[in-house]
Amino acid sequence: MDVALSAVIISEAFLPTGSLLESLVHISKEVCSMEKLPIVQVRNISNMTRRIKLLSSLFEEMQETNRSLPPSSILCLTELFSVIRRVKFRIQSCEDGSSLWGLMQTELVSNQFYVLVKEMGSALDILPLSLLNVSADIREQVELLHKQAKRAELYIDLRELQRREELLQLMATNNENSSKKKGFLDFGKVREILSSIGLRTPLDYEEEILKLEEEVKKQAGTGGLIVVSNINNLISFVSYCKSMIFIDEPERPKEELKRSSSCSSSSSLNKKFDRSSSSQSVVANIPDEFRCPISLDLMRDPVIVASGHTYDRNSIAQWINSGHHTCPKSGQRLIHMALIPNYALKSLMEQWCQDNNILLSESKSSSLSGLERSDTKRGQCESAVDHISAVKAAADAVKMSAEFLVGKLATGSPDIQRQAAYELRLLAKTSMDNRRIISEAGAIPFLVTLLSSHDPRIQENVVTALLNLSIFNNNKILIMAAGAIDNIIYVLESGMTMEARENAAAAIFSLSMVDDCKVAIGARPRAIPALVGLLKEGTPVGKKDAATALFNLAVYNANKVGVVVAGAIPLLVDLLMDDKAAITDDALAVLALLLGCSEGLEEIRKSKVLVPILVDLLRFGSPKGKDNSITLLLGLCKDGGEEVVRRLLINPRSIPSLQSLAADGSLRARRKADALLRLLSRCCFQSHNQVGL
Repeated sequence: MDVALSAVIISEAFLPTGSLLESLVHISKEVCSMEKLPIVQVRNISNMTRRIKLLSSLFEEMQETNRSLPPSSILCLTELFSVIRRVKFRIQSCEDGSSLWGLMQTELVSNQFYVLVKEMGSALDILPLSLLNVSADIREQVELLHKQAKRAELYIDLRELQRREELLQLMATNNENSSKKKGFLDFGKVREILSSIGLRTPLDYEEEILKLEEEVKKQAGTGGLIVVSNINNLISFVSYCKSMIFIDEPERPKEELKRSSSCSSSSSLNKKFDRSSSSQSVVANIPDEFRCPISLDLMRDPVIVASGHTYDRNSIAQWINSGHHTCPKSGQRLIHMALIPNYALKSLMEQWCQDNNILLSESKSSSLSGLERSDTKRGQCESAVDHISAVKAAADAVKMSAEFLVGKLATGSPDIQRQAAYELRLLAKTSMDNRRIISEAGAIPFLVTLLSSHDPRIQENVVTALLNLSIFNNNKILIMAAGAIDNIIYVLESGMTMEARENAAAAIFSLSMVDDCKVAIGARPRAIPALVGLLKEGTPVGKKDAATALFNLAVYNANKVGVVVAGAIPLLVDLLMDDKAAITDDALAVLALLLGCSEGLEEIRKSKVLVPILVDLLRFGSPKGKDNSITLLLGLCKDGGEEVVRRLLINPRSIPSLQSLAADGSLRARRKADALLRLLSRCCFQSHNQVGL
């Protein structure tokens, strides 16, 4: 079948006039029926609703005439449908999302409405009004709407800006002065501002906290580190303000609350603390927001991890240093290990402690679980001294052990070397301090030399020890400087056990976190082919290690061609269908990166099975998988991707999957899905015109 004719057939199936007009009438009515306006963006939303009401009259009259429309109108109507659908999602986001977060993003959200108005005007540019059988009144209304949309300017509500600045100023005052004086926060002013955005009752505050927590989850999935930190600060601020503003409010039964965690937090916060009560009573009444989810003690230094949850720095650092890469509370894998100070929560904790005559102890070991009354200062100091002494003694013991084991590596028999390498492997697994101490003891050069050992157990223990040591950033440079990379590649290629090969791949991944190391590793001609070999031969764990290492290396543009030439793309496509390997997301991430070079783009386009797999992943994949799938499809269809466009158009699941993603995906995925739908629509329209000619 001719490609142009095929496109026309698909176009008629995808965008028949009656169905399109029905959809336009339906979605316009949905938008116009949103009577309850959100607290924020009122004018932008009401203006947009008014415009869509005018267009709704046009759509209804076109539908009533029941006449076939000129082909030139199809593209305009499709563009209008896309704009109105995004308007609907934007308004729903304002309605269902956090009012406080909406206030903080006033300029951003206003600009999004402005862009939608401009896109509406651009769509109306190509509406052939003179060819449509509509009344003069409707034609005049649409022409006026078109002119207004073209002349529209960005509108930002000055009242919202003023509320936001006042609130930010109050929060800044809170952060600066929390340790200097009591009663510094003007809760009357806070209540007035929050009331203006709909927070008037304890339930309103609880619902707002819930919405903010949902926003944290959404932003954490995209790696928005600073954004997550800011939202967590708002959660802490709203929680504390609720407890102080409604301190005399009677507690409601737990079943009345929408979320059990909020109930727990509110009930503990809303209790009045008697300063004359015993310290044990005060400790028992610590607000849940101030307790570390790991230790359950009052946090001394609250920090936010990539998942958006807050922990005490010492507790979460120990968790991460012991080899965990997940959030203890949610189980979510952490996309980075940065710890961001939660200043807002810390200032609120300091005020609470000041109000209750409590000092934050620097020592973990305390009869009050980290809390001491001011009259126990001497005991606190003694406890701190004891703690420092214990830490120093432990460090000295590790240093002695490391020096002893390094000596055995240098001079011992193979049996002794094997045992020493195993002990160092375990020691390097437990903490960052241990990794630093082992490297300072001179272990790295001896471990590098033993990578070429013919003893399988020595080789396996040594490469794993180097992997564990490389987690400490300074050691990455030392390992590279010791000439380890060629020996690690040797183990990756021909290690005597599969575990040794896989840990060599993991070591390359760890080392390649440093940009200079990406360059140095990629310059080794055997490195990338060896990783591709493991991608083919390894266990599921090994394939995942190889894929993540390839991803890190391919971030550096010069390495992309090497990954393509080594034959990675067909293997990665096969792994998308391999349920046992369970590395779909990792394979997709590498493929999406390889689109960045012309060789990768051409090689990926050759795959005959990739398009239907990506279409299915748009609907059934993980959030990360959906993002990378739409990135791949959009990249493949742009700039000469007519064959991929044709495959998409003849796949009956493509359009529903794209529409589903455009409605329910992440912000980035929704944008790309909309862009791809518009691209397919234009291709259909152009093919239709070519056939007509």
